[in-house]
Amino acid sequence: MKRLTDLEYLQKNKFQKMLYKTKCFFAAIPQKFLNLIKNIGRFFAKLGIGIKNDVIDIYQTFKNGDYKTRMSFIIMGFGSFARKQYLRGVLFLLFELVFIVYMIFGGAHWLSLLPSLGKVPPQINVYSEELDTYTNIPAPDPSFKILLYGVLTILFMGALIYTWRLNVKQNKINEEIIKLGKKINTNKDDLRSALDEQFHKTLLALPTIGVVIFTVLPILFMILIAFTNFDAQHDGRNNNLFTWIGLTNFNQLLGWSSDGTSFSATFGEILSWTLMWAFFATFSNYFLGMFVAMMINKKGIKLKKVWRTILVMTIAIPQFISLMYVSKMFDKNGIVNNILLRFNIISRPIEFWESKGSARLTVILINIWIGIPYLMLITTGILMNIPQDLYESARIDGANPWQQYTKITLPYVLFVTAPYLLTSFIGNINNFNVIYLLTGGGPKNAASMTSGAPAGHTDLLITWLFKLTTQDSNYKLASVIGIMVFIVVSVISVIVYNLIPSTRNEEDYS
Repeated sequence: MKRLTDLEYLQKNKFQKMLYKTKCFFAAIPQKFLNLIKNIGRFFAKLGIGIKNDVIDIYQTFKNGDYKTRMSFIIMGFGSFARKQYLRGVLFLLFELVFIVYMIFGGAHWLSLLPSLGKVPPQINVYSEELDTYTNIPAPDPSFKILLYGVLTILFMGALIYTWRLNVKQNKINEEIIKLGKKINTNKDDLRSALDEQFHKTLLALPTIGVVIFTVLPILFMILIAFTNFDAQHDGRNNNLFTWIGLTNFNQLLGWSSDGTSFSATFGEILSWTLMWAFFATFSNYFLGMFVAMMINKKGIKLKKVWRTILVMTIAIPQFISLMYVSKMFDKNGIVNNILLRFNIISRPIEFWESKGSARLTVILINIWIGIPYLMLITTGILMNIPQDLYESARIDGANPWQQYTKITLPYVLFVTAPYLLTSFIGNINNFNVIYLLTGGGPKNAASMTSGAPAGHTDLLITWLFKLTTQDSNYKLASVIGIMVFIVVSVISVIVYNLIPSTRNEEDYS
């Protein structure tokens, strides 16, 4: 596309500038994608060079090192003990012993079964002489445990390799220090360092281990589930062992079919509604919340604290209570229909939750009631920090209230809250509470019933995923959907983050 000169760009209005930036961004996507491929290639090239240099360094260390260093290649911490660095020696040796014990008593077993995810299947309807009845015998090595402990073992092996490399490097450094005639660190020096200049590493060690075990490991496990046939018929313990099936689940989800009888058609419909819901839920709350904040902060408005308190009460009440109650209010026999019928406003009850259009519109409107207080509180603080001189100057120049809003208030608030707007949009994509507590995903989508993954017309990807796991035990497809949600969220985040000015022109409103 044709690039504008600086003068041509400055002559555009704000909308035209935003449109031009958007066009430039999408026009640059092929080049950015090419650059990404190049950067990935460079990363692996640097990784290969780094591994090569590390291997050479390890070889030279073993070749030129003394017996203390060479023994440390086999017995971690040996060199540290020999050089009277007992604290380091204990830590290195203890880690190695824990790893050996783990591998002997389980790690090697789980790792050997990881390629097959189990060899002995469960036995169904086997006669038990002890119980004098037919019973099911679970698999001795459930596929679920094999996958979980297999991944954990691989992470443990990676940690051992890193620690072993650190052990070798420490021995090399100590040797060089001794050859120069200098004194190596004593146990007191190591302890003092761990509590002083290296205290950040000491402090972060336990949280890092927790993140790996409770965050990284479940994410890796969830991703790997997408490449298996883990479901109700293959639960890995009581029915059949689940196995690796490659990209079959992805093909099943993304293999498009327009007749509505496949996973792909259901996924496409739910994805489009999820994005639609996130758009309206985000921007309706954003602009209406800003409008409410402006009205409350307007000069001459009395009882400002009372109005703010009333709005904040919707936040204070747990959503589980408020949304369940509101769901009953808008039921066919709920209080809303009863009031409308009593005053002859309607002749028959409105089916708020029974039809696709009314259910989707109702959840968006109710979400406005929930979301406005948050935006009101956020924008209130921002509005108070906008210099009043700007408004006075605008009024002197003859600007009407709408012009003041579009030229001063909106740009200022949007600049400050753009990152929040992005996170709010992403949060609404995964907004489980509002949808599940109001409609449970309903009304039912008849077309999706034949796909094997039934969903409702108000189901988001996150609520559909929840149903697949809790109702149908379709963990394999749920895992694929989780990966797709991550991809959608990542793409939107990258695009928007590169368009908003808050991340690039921080000095504009300082």
